[in-house]
Amino acid sequence: MNAIDLMMEEHKYIKRMLTVVRKATYKSLEEKNVNYEDFYKMIDFIRNYADAHHHKKEEVILFNKMVEELGLIAEKTVKYGMLVEHDLGRLYITGLSEALENLKSGNKEAILDVIANAISYTHLLERHIDKEDNVIYKFATRELKQEIIDKVNAECVEFEDANTEVMKKYTSILEELEKKYL
Repeated sequence: MNAIDLMMEEHKYIKRMLTVVRKATYKSLEEKNVNYEDFYKMIDFIRNYADAHHHKKEEVILFNKMVEELGLIAEKTVKYGMLVEHDLGRLYITGLSEALENLKSGNKEAILDVIANAISYTHLLERHIDKEDNVIYKFATRELKQEIIDKVNAECVEFEDANTEVMKKYTSILEELEKKYL
């Protein structure tokens, strides 16, 4: 398994969910009605597939190897670029979750926070994925020694083997929501 190819493939699923989030947010605005269950599914996908599954491989496996092996330039790129954006994404999703609860509790103005956090997340992740696919992953492939890439690949295989149901579960959620919103 080529870990970087796998992570790029996972980006395709994440981008598909970003499209769903945008369409569902627009539908909520247009119809003045939020489908809470669907938004909770989107949040579940983002937290458990995009973040806990995908970002974990980046943060714990690939990015750590880059910093260890490539030094300061990788550290700055990872720490002050990619990790900051991962944290900002988490902030938007926490904000979205809180906004949904506020809206559900009767705070009608919270619809603004639902829209702002959902769309901010989609904008952030679109740009973030582009940077990873076109800069970070290419940098890692070009600069890391083959033995390090082999270690990254092996650790990703081990991680995937321990999490075999993740892809099936979240692909199913994605496809269900795509049928509804696209």
